[in-house]
Amino acid sequence: MKRDRLIAGTAASWHLILLTLIPGFLVFSLEAAAAQDGAASGTDSDAVSAKGEAEEQDTRVDEVDIKELERRIELLAEELERLRSGEPEYEMTLDQVRALGLAPSAAATYKIKSGVSIAGYGEALYENYASDKTDQFDYLRAILYAGYRFNDRFLFNSEIEVEHAKEIFVEFAYVDFLANENIGVRAGMLLVPMGLVNEFHEPTGFLGAERPVTENRIIPSTWRENGGGVYGAYDKFAFRAYVVNGFNGSAFSSSGVRGGRQKGGKAKANDFALTGRLDFTPTPGVFLGASFYTGNSGQGDIVVDGKNYGVRTNILDVHAQIQMRGFDLRGLFAQAQIEDTPQMNHVLGLSGSSGVGKKLQGGYVQIGYDLLSQASGTGDVALTPYIRYEKVDTHAAVASGFTRSASRDNTYTTFGLDLKLTPGVVVKVDHMWVNNPADSGVNQFNVNVGYAF
Repeated sequence: MKRDRLIAGTAASWHLILLTLIPGFLVFSLEAAAAQDGAASGTDSDAVSAKGEAEEQDTRVDEVDIKELERRIELLAEELERLRSGEPEYEMTLDQVRALGLAPSAAATYKIKSGVSIAGYGEALYENYASDKTDQFDYLRAILYAGYRFNDRFLFNSEIEVEHAKEIFVEFAYVDFLANENIGVRAGMLLVPMGLVNEFHEPTGFLGAERPVTENRIIPSTWRENGGGVYGAYDKFAFRAYVVNGFNGSAFSSSGVRGGRQKGGKAKANDFALTGRLDFTPTPGVFLGASFYTGNSGQGDIVVDGKNYGVRTNILDVHAQIQMRGFDLRGLFAQAQIEDTPQMNHVLGLSGSSGVGKKLQGGYVQIGYDLLSQASGTGDVALTPYIRYEKVDTHAAVASGFTRSASRDNTYTTFGLDLKLTPGVVVKVDHMWVNNPADSGVNQFNVNVGYAF
């Protein structure tokens, strides 16, 4: 296998070298041949005049040969330019990419016939708080997508992330088997297929300097776990269904399930979960669907009086997105139910209003409009003001003997501006107002600069 990869890599390298050298070599050969013909004609002028008819015929043949060589040189030059520019070999629509469970740049490996693919994205975030909380300027993430297409059936795809300029994580890494044009099999570290952001989290792909809070506390993006399953698309429907390791419920808190992500690193695997989604795309740019997650989160750690509690965790969301004629409308509602919270809180030493809730829920609606979408002469520039209204309550219900925390029931109103200087570069500026019954919400002003390629 190593020898095969070495041979393939060497062959690709020689292919590129030959494509670079052959056009020049052919031009040199043509010039040398022309010079030689000129010299021969000067030396043998008498012979040429004696064989005029034959010479004319040979000249016509030479002209045909030269035109054929020029045509081949043009083809080689075009191929060389394609390789240099990284132009995809397969064109894919945004809806086709989404059906794979990937953001546009993350699908680079699917757009080539074979070999290596490189893509990426990143973003920096400035947060200014209307309180004594220290303002923060963070290089939030720098991402490299690296993939390899073995053939038309097998490929490897990965996302390697540097967070906060110092922490390195694998966001996903998997092998795909493309069984046919409608279905594939996937195994490795996978993005959990829930919500509007978790799989599609490139900064150029969603409005807002920060991701929606619902898709942080209840659908804890970026959420990835080890596992395997199937994905596919039939006509206007797309689906994904995976079995993955379950949450680590011992890391849940009153603020949500985010701490329970295991992120693929030596994940506890006493408990597994089933997750999946189904989306319907009635017309390009429009889709709606639902996704779910169900599985135990106890991992053998929640034991009271000798009894092991599973801590069943169920999450469901419904979502919709419309991107048409300059409009960008999105909506999502998510709810999580956690069983055995009295026993879990007991093991974790949590009481009163600090306990993990047994029901968590949240949702948002968002609308934006590209002011330049109907203007001529603006090229790829897009200027989109947007507003998002969101409610999140991680203590929507608590177990008997615990109390709801008013600070966990928050309303977020965000108004901002999204400026795409080109499809791969975005600047987002917004202000978020935060309110709750405890009057502890902190407003903030955000600036985000992102890119994707």
